[in-house]
Amino acid sequence: MKSIKHILFCLIGILVSSAINADNHWEKVEYKTIKIKENIYAMIGQGGNLAVFTGKDGTFLIDDQFAPLTEKILKEIKKIGGEKPKFLINTHWHFDHTGGNENFGKKGTIIVAHDNVRKLLATDNTLKAFNKNISATPKEGLPIITFSKDTTFHINAETVRAFHVHNAHTNGDSVVHFNKANIIHAGDIWFNGFYPFIDVEHGGSLEGMITAATTIMNMSNENTVIIPGHGPVGNKQDLMEYRDMLTSVLNILRDYKKQGKTLEEVIKAKPTEDYDPEWGNGFLDPEQWVGIVYSGLEAP
Repeated sequence: MKSIKHILFCLIGILVSSAINADNHWEKVEYKTIKIKENIYAMIGQGGNLAVFTGKDGTFLIDDQFAPLTEKILKEIKKIGGEKPKFLINTHWHFDHTGGNENFGKKGTIIVAHDNVRKLLATDNTLKAFNKNISATPKEGLPIITFSKDTTFHINAETVRAFHVHNAHTNGDSVVHFNKANIIHAGDIWFNGFYPFIDVEHGGSLEGMITAATTIMNMSNENTVIIPGHGPVGNKQDLMEYRDMLTSVLNILRDYKKQGKTLEEVIKAKPTEDYDPEWGNGFLDPEQWVGIVYSGLEAP
């Protein structure tokens, strides 16, 4: 079983938290920076896990958490020998991964993302699962380079490929692969150690999450380091356990869908009961998670 203490540490402030509006909250956020290989680091603070790649060609940043944390992130980057990011890639549109976009854009950082990320950020939006209204991102915070399938960065003697995975966590997810270093940032395709939020309102699906996780596994080996969107840094075996859990739950819920069961009937049946002790200790309780996933399943 994954360490619950570690999981909760990584989840503080994920998507919705009553604490994020406290005046002194942001001052108390601390970062755990993990050197993975040479000049590539995972940076865990509040919100989605960051990845930072430093070198002579410039600093490359994956995601940027919340706006009030920008200066803290820059200080952490400087501690590891980096500078203001030359490039910033958003793995998807959620505000715990893109909240700092405007700040970085104003500093001259080039923001890159999938086409759908810009579309979602450019308009007022909602996350009905959390009763959350999200205002459009100002122009300075929008990605200025977007792609439909993939894009490649040739930087710091490394080949970094970002590629789109379809209808997984959202409709605009990107996975980022550091080819030579054998490191992958999975974005919110992977919540390491707990049930993942799936944004079915914006094109996400459990089927897509499973397919995307399998894609990442197929390009990995026993030495690949995989940075999840949330939770501790892991490897192919960890991701496989997560993918297999998602697959088992999908099969269970599909059977209920075929039987025409209502959401209330499914929740009452506790379809994830066997998995809850290991996976049900995140920010979504099992009933909430089943509700989101089942509502996103299409009838057979």
